[in-house]
Amino acid sequence: MSSSLVLHHPYPKRPCLGTLAPYSSSWPKDPKDKLPSLIQDMSVSTSSSSVAKQAIMPEDGVEQIELLSAVEDLHGGVVVDLKEVMDSEVFSSLLRASMSQWKQKGKKGVWIKLPIKLSNLVDAAVQEGFRYHHAEPDYLMLVRWIPETFDTLPANASHRVGIGAFVMNSERKILVVQEINGRFKDTGLWKMPTGVVNEGEDICAAAVREVKEETGIETEFVEILAFRQSHKSFFQKSDLFFVCMLKPHSSDIETQNLEIAAAQWMPVEEYAAQPFIRKNKMFDYVAEICLAKSDKDYAGFSPMRTTTSSGKRSYLYHNSRDMANIQATGDHQ
Repeated sequence: MSSSLVLHHPYPKRPCLGTLAPYSSSWPKDPKDKLPSLIQDMSVSTSSSSVAKQAIMPEDGVEQIELLSAVEDLHGGVVVDLKEVMDSEVFSSLLRASMSQWKQKGKKGVWIKLPIKLSNLVDAAVQEGFRYHHAEPDYLMLVRWIPETFDTLPANASHRVGIGAFVMNSERKILVVQEINGRFKDTGLWKMPTGVVNEGEDICAAAVREVKEETGIETEFVEILAFRQSHKSFFQKSDLFFVCMLKPHSSDIETQNLEIAAAQWMPVEEYAAQPFIRKNKMFDYVAEICLAKSDKDYAGFSPMRTTTSSGKRSYLYHNSRDMANIQATGDHQ
């Protein structure tokens, strides 16, 4: 009868960027410690060593075998977080012995996190049936599903998140840029400042940052006006793009010359009348929404700071105007 491993080194509770399959709900925030949330809230943890000894009880007495140190996750699997330099043949032997034990114990998914200094172990893991899951600048994550059942391990993050910033001043002029590179290079198109939301960054913060980086304009986030989803975009990932309204708190433009060729304040009607905007249905509709916000009674989604059930800070984006009216009248039906 085998005993439990004595494990130390608990993993922190941290969130992720990206959409995951049902097997795991989120990923840790720290890019240097992106093990899935399936290892959070555990009563066991790993030792600092990559190798653990386990006692088994054969008929003729106690025998000590060496296994890879692993953390049991919340879904019946294990996570191996290798730290120490190891010979590939030694690793292969330990992995085979560990896989045998995990199979006997009915474990499901096995995650192996290899730091870049242990890239020599990739082939040995692949030979044991592991596949790539995702890679970051400092590590590679490999996975294997053990049972002869449907593989429910979560896929890698499936979406990239971007923002477009609608910034209009008191003269009904909006902040627009022309880019040095990309699809619209040398087309003459004036477009909203756009950018990608960083890992662990809120949408509202990303919009303010991108405007500041590209134009030097200080802004305040107001609301999300609209968003669109597209597929097979960046390296075949899906893409979420949020059109955000921001209020300017400065007016003097300081163009960032690494990505931006030019920037200016343009009358909103002139922006919407550009030939490309008029011919492209998606751009044209976004322009109509922006005009509706400036001219008519259009309400977007404002951020409300809140916390998740686990206590993490988050934002809930909602129609605050209509919600305030509902709460004021007491009409919750």
